[in-house]
Amino acid sequence: MSNDIPVIAIDGPSASGKGTVAALVAGALGFHYLDSGALYRLTALAAQRSGVAWDDEAGLAELALHLDVRFGDGEIYLRNERVTDDVRTEHCGIGASKVAALPAVRTALLARQHAFRQAPGLVADGRDMGSVVFPDAMLKIFLTATAEERAQRRYKQLMEKGISANLINLLDDLRERDARDSARAVAPLKQEADAVLLDTTQLGIDDAVNFVLKNFKLANSAQVESH
Repeated sequence: MSNDIPVIAIDGPSASGKGTVAALVAGALGFHYLDSGALYRLTALAAQRSGVAWDDEAGLAELALHLDVRFGDGEIYLRNERVTDDVRTEHCGIGASKVAALPAVRTALLARQHAFRQAPGLVADGRDMGSVVFPDAMLKIFLTATAEERAQRRYKQLMEKGISANLINLLDDLRERDARDSARAVAPLKQEADAVLLDTTQLGIDDAVNFVLKNFKLANSAQVESH
């Protein structure tokens, strides 16, 4: 891992919009993009397909270590099979939150995440990008929104894809996931002291992207001046 390659770490709770914002920021800057949550969702999906329970830490860590995954053109592949839609289901998201709480799984995926740090730079989104995976990130953003707003966004997403959903159930699931992600012993979800808060409850995507780009420009200028 080359520490002189700039990283923008965007952390936040589920359905906050951090993935959309991170991908657009990466595109605007010409940086690489890491959707760390997809790695945990893929681990949960691979486990389900292989008959490995979501609480089998040793089995899951072994799976995570040898995940045959590929990202390209906005698609996700597991063993050369397109699984983009499969990993985005609510069921897989719940599984991802459960397997992500296991220390051995997080350790197994750490080196894989570090490998995404390539020139000219990286935008990484997740729960612990700024706290654990890239603690030296040039810019750390904690992107959030109210649980009610996030549930509404997830509901709209699913309906647009023709997937039936219940708004109350989605809100309950999000609150449970927030509690689980914030309370876990390893790499809990929290705003780091050096992270900039971005509340998108009342913001559109373009405004959120511009906020990150503006803060990156400021961070970059500050670093240049310090040298």
